[in-house]
Amino acid sequence: MVRVLIPSGALGLGYDRDALARGVACKPDIIAIDGGSTDSGPHYLGSGTSKYSRQSTKSEWRELMAARAEANVPLVIGTAGTCGADTAVDWLVAITQEIATETGANIKVAVLKSGQDLDAMTAALEAGRISPLDPAPELSTEVLKGCTNIVALAGAEQIQAALATGADIIIAGRTTDTAIISALPLARGCHAGAAWHGAKIGECGALATTSPNSGTILIEFDSEGCTVIPMGETAQATTHTISAHMLYENSDPYILIEPGGHLDVAGARYVSLDETRVRITGSKWVPSHRYTVKLEAARRTGYQTVSLALVREPRYVAHVRQWSDDIIAKCSAKVRERLDLSAADFTLELRLIGVDATLGDLETHIASSSEVGVLGVVTAQSQSLAREIAKLLNPYLLHHPLTEQEEMPTFAFPFSPPEMDRGEIYEFCLNHVLELADPMEAFQLTTLEMAG
Repeated sequence: MVRVLIPSGALGLGYDRDALARGVACKPDIIAIDGGSTDSGPHYLGSGTSKYSRQSTKSEWRELMAARAEANVPLVIGTAGTCGADTAVDWLVAITQEIATETGANIKVAVLKSGQDLDAMTAALEAGRISPLDPAPELSTEVLKGCTNIVALAGAEQIQAALATGADIIIAGRTTDTAIISALPLARGCHAGAAWHGAKIGECGALATTSPNSGTILIEFDSEGCTVIPMGETAQATTHTISAHMLYENSDPYILIEPGGHLDVAGARYVSLDETRVRITGSKWVPSHRYTVKLEAARRTGYQTVSLALVREPRYVAHVRQWSDDIIAKCSAKVRERLDLSAADFTLELRLIGVDATLGDLETHIASSSEVGVLGVVTAQSQSLAREIAKLLNPYLLHHPLTEQEEMPTFAFPFSPPEMDRGEIYEFCLNHVLELADPMEAFQLTTLEMAG
């Protein structure tokens, strides 16, 4: 049997400390936690930075390092620093060294990096080793050259290589969410289908329980299946909460694709052992004929400046779409004329908060409101140009009338000045897989000795 303790869905989110203590008392074989994902958009991968507060990350990581020392087992984190880029890995390595120095700990750290070299990616593309997923943007060497960071998603094999170093702590770059949980059970001969299925259930900590905010769960893996055990005092795993998690961030409720194969849970059976625990059997791992890893990348698309105005006058609220469309048309024309720009040189959007700012044209629920927030979003190829266009937008957001034959209205800006620079913006530009002859050929594994 292999026990994997998952403290939380991601480092920096927080967890129930009593639940973590109960998990450590259960004598796990490894502690595994995710460090991030693409959920928060392309900025973090594009810039190679973390979404989470450094101080919060350090505080939680210090506690997990202490829990690891108490349990005397490896501690592994995947997708370090939210995005898993090499700079984000280095960021967490530096935090780890700080904690070791402050606490007097002597530890061995394995560092698994997922960043991809541009020349190697270009050669792989030309050799036909990079294949598109559906949907995928057009890929060329020019697209690759524009990427600020390219990462490959490590699977269980790469985490197993890091574990084989005997490290106390493994800090990994971009990994699949499941790899850090499945790696040790697979290495020790546990049921392969159960290893991947249990890892999928455990990827977000206690999210697949009745008490998601408790964070911590323990999963026991064996030769026939796995058992999910929440560590929160009142948390429960039910057949519903566990089986439903296959739908989480997954387009197919029965199939989960991973490096080297896929998980098939069509024949899985879920049994409540008591009011707290659920046993899973019948899951199947299907190896693939070739070994591939998913690629992710982001590139710069320009700079943004945003402005926010508040509209409360009932007539304008009722006709806010007509009003905003007129502003976009008139302001865009002025930008082209006065700044000598073409339509391709900038974008100007007005997102109507309280109307359809989230879904846009896909919005189906039409609701009346006493107030609408109008978010102006200007994108251009330099920050100074984006700000200049936003300043041309300013008078429209403040005083633009619905018609020419009426009194000039005045709307509210919550800030002065209303223009706020967002800096560089990024977009995802890869949704492809890379074929490997050796699972480690796209990854870099090193070890460090840290002395307190």
